[in-house]
Amino acid sequence: MADARASIWCFSIIIILSSEFVYLETVKLGSCQTQDFSCIATERKALLNFKEGLTDTWGRLSSWRGKDCCSWASVVCSELGHVTKLKLSSPYWSDPDDALEVTSYPLGGKNDLRWLSTLSHLKHLNLGNVDLSMANTYWFQAVNMLPSLEELYLPACGLSILLRSLPLANLSSLSVLDLSSNGFSSSIPSWLFNMSGLEYLDLNSNDLRGGIPDGFARMDSLRYLDLSKNSFTGAKLSTRNLGSLCNLQVLDLSINDIVGDIGEFTSGLSRCNNCSLESLHLGYNQLGGFLPDSLGSLRNLKNLRLDKNNFLGSIPESISNLSSLQSLDLSENGMKGTIARSLGQLSSLVSLDIKDNQWEGVITEAHFSNLTSLKELSIAQISMNITLRFNVTPNWIPPFKLRYTDLKSCLVGPEFPAWLRNQNELQRIAIWNAGIKGSIPEWFWKLDLVLDVLDFRFNQLTGTVPNSLKFTPLATLYLDYNNLTGPLPVLSSNLSAVSLDHNMFFGQISHDIGEKMPMLTDLHLSYNSLNGSLPSSIRYLNSLTTFVISDNQFTGKIPDIWNNTPYLYLIDMSNNRFSGNIPDSLGSLAALKILRLSRNNLSGEIPPTLQKCTTIENLDLGDNRLSGDIPAWIGENIPSLLVLNLQSNLFTGDIPRQLCNLSLLHILDLEENSLTGSIPRCIVKMRGFSTIIKNMRYEGQVWLVAKGTDLFYDADLFLVNSINLASNNLSGVLPEGLENLSRLGTLNLSMNHLTGKIPPGIGRLQWLETLDLSRNQLSGMIEPSMVSMTSLNHLNLSFNNLSGKIPTANQFQTFTDPSIYEGNNGLCGQPLPTKCKDDDAESPNSPGSGNQANEDEDGDDHQMLWFYLSMGPGIAVGFWGVCGTLIVKKSWRRVYFQFVDDMKERLMTFVSLKLARLRRSMNKKETQA
Repeated sequence: MADARASIWCFSIIIILSSEFVYLETVKLGSCQTQDFSCIATERKALLNFKEGLTDTWGRLSSWRGKDCCSWASVVCSELGHVTKLKLSSPYWSDPDDALEVTSYPLGGKNDLRWLSTLSHLKHLNLGNVDLSMANTYWFQAVNMLPSLEELYLPACGLSILLRSLPLANLSSLSVLDLSSNGFSSSIPSWLFNMSGLEYLDLNSNDLRGGIPDGFARMDSLRYLDLSKNSFTGAKLSTRNLGSLCNLQVLDLSINDIVGDIGEFTSGLSRCNNCSLESLHLGYNQLGGFLPDSLGSLRNLKNLRLDKNNFLGSIPESISNLSSLQSLDLSENGMKGTIARSLGQLSSLVSLDIKDNQWEGVITEAHFSNLTSLKELSIAQISMNITLRFNVTPNWIPPFKLRYTDLKSCLVGPEFPAWLRNQNELQRIAIWNAGIKGSIPEWFWKLDLVLDVLDFRFNQLTGTVPNSLKFTPLATLYLDYNNLTGPLPVLSSNLSAVSLDHNMFFGQISHDIGEKMPMLTDLHLSYNSLNGSLPSSIRYLNSLTTFVISDNQFTGKIPDIWNNTPYLYLIDMSNNRFSGNIPDSLGSLAALKILRLSRNNLSGEIPPTLQKCTTIENLDLGDNRLSGDIPAWIGENIPSLLVLNLQSNLFTGDIPRQLCNLSLLHILDLEENSLTGSIPRCIVKMRGFSTIIKNMRYEGQVWLVAKGTDLFYDADLFLVNSINLASNNLSGVLPEGLENLSRLGTLNLSMNHLTGKIPPGIGRLQWLETLDLSRNQLSGMIEPSMVSMTSLNHLNLSFNNLSGKIPTANQFQTFTDPSIYEGNNGLCGQPLPTKCKDDDAESPNSPGSGNQANEDEDGDDHQMLWFYLSMGPGIAVGFWGVCGTLIVKKSWRRVYFQFVDDMKERLMTFVSLKLARLRRSMNKKETQA
């Protein structure tokens, strides 16, 4: 009976438990069927409030509808329905581990963060590139309300306020913080260093200032630190700030103004038991000194960038210890000396960039002995002077297969480098100014390379260029400054830039070049022997930016085909045999900056359509047969003009006063025309002739008359300041105020009909090197202030009506050629044979006159007389001032003579001791002998 009751009791328990289980399952399943959402309602509402402030032009948030917010794009929830991750960043600002697919269309609009506190379970927040400027004053307080937050990405969010202090930081779980590309302009706040668990910190592309705080030394967990593109002016690296972070794997401090050396910093890291640093980027700073040997202790280093600094000396031998190093960039420093052979032991090295330094010595096969992984090699020298020489055997086979090589100004020749024979993976090859002579061997063309860049400039290569070269889209070809010959090759349609100038190519440009090379942006064919007319198919080169065909033998008219080349900014067709009018379609080139058509046979007037080219800086139309008036619109509509050369044409009329509006103009050449009228007085107000140019800039090329000869200016054109109005029919007087053109270097007004006197202020032109006022009708004496023109080295005042004595001071002592002054009947004195009337007593109005010399001699006599007259009283006062006092004052006399006796005794004692020592020394030497 008891057993039966026990069995019934156990069975009842099983039934009860089973029914409970079924009930629970029923509730669970029923709940899934009746509830169509799983996220928390308040959190869904917060997300929708956030969405209202966004402009979703591309429908990135189109899935944000319905009640199940956990199924929305970029939202991740926990099992309990709480939002834990929100990833809305643009792909340009995504976190490193973001696995969600994000569209490439950014969200617009402005937003705040008042909705954020509702998402209290949030662990991952990424709002990269979302404009949060409305939350600028409280953004961190809003984030500080999320105690579970582990990763925070707010790059490019328009934030600019970084609180200096916080009463309480509630982000102890934070491991990732990205605040890059905002507008923070303060120092790094101290509260940041209390986040001891932080592993990833990105503050790049702000305007953070001050030093690099020592607080970083407390952040032992930090593995990734990016402080690049800030303003840490004068900051230094040391063991106190970053030199003790043994767990750091990536450190980027590039593009700041950090100074000093890196010895203490690397020494600190070298003391770590196992330094984890893999990537170190210190480029674009002001670091200097020698590279420390302790660099070789950072054995886990894979990427080392020290480019664009001021490092000195050579590469330390310890660099060979970095067996994991894959990329080494020491380019653009002041390093000098030999290249360490130990580099050849870096078997993992893929990229070696040591260009733009001053290496010297010899590179041998040992430098490359173990570089089996090398793909990129750049040893381009900073100077054109060759101080580094390759010395490898003709049958050397490199252990690497390069994709990229740049060996500028390294002596690789005279033979074409045979070691390239097995480099069949090359994509970019630049070996220029390398002393290579002769033709390019056939085996090189048969490597069947598909190149991005082929650059053999500044060698002495001969022979022809085959048509079989293969290039990738938008590739470049540079073979200029060689001795290549033959007709122009039919080149690849993929080329974007072709430079074949300074060779000996002949023949015509292919008539269908526009169809065959549609990607062409730059075509340079100057200084060859090309002829024929320009093909009209150039109209199809829609991407053309520079077109340089100067110094050839092209003929015919310039075709009117320039309407479809909107990006063209440089045209140089100078020194050819073009004829006819300047085409009107050139006026459609809104981007045009340099137009050189000089030294041709062009005729007609300057087309008025050119006034639409408002950005022209160099307008060079000299040495043609252009006629008509100089257009006034040049001064009205082209304010950017720097160089205006209209010399040797047939222009008539007055010089338009509107040219004075060209405030940037610093070269004005109107020589050898038929211009009339006077020189505009406003010319002295043109600021371009008095402005100091601080930065180098390229303004094209031009031929100018300076120092009595034709000179060609190229890269240094921006330094030239010149006015040349010679060989016209100008009349009137020289404008007053020429001294305002304080930076003027050349002033040539010769062969006109100018009258009057030389302006008195002309002597203040301290930079003037050339002054030519010859063959006018100037009168009066040579302006005395001209002796102050200490830079003057070319002067011509011949054939005027000048009179008086020729100055002889300063620079005028060097002007010994009589032709400088000939044709002025009233001038006298050296170097002319005509002597002045009285060289011993000249007119007081003549500069450097004899009367002035006599006055100087009289003055010297008076000075000597006063010297003798004052000497007697001086002696008397000095003698009686001392001796008279001693005679009158007995006590002073006793003290004085006592002092003399004491000094006499001391002197006698000193001399006696010295003589005694000298005698003992001599006696000792005699005894030893």
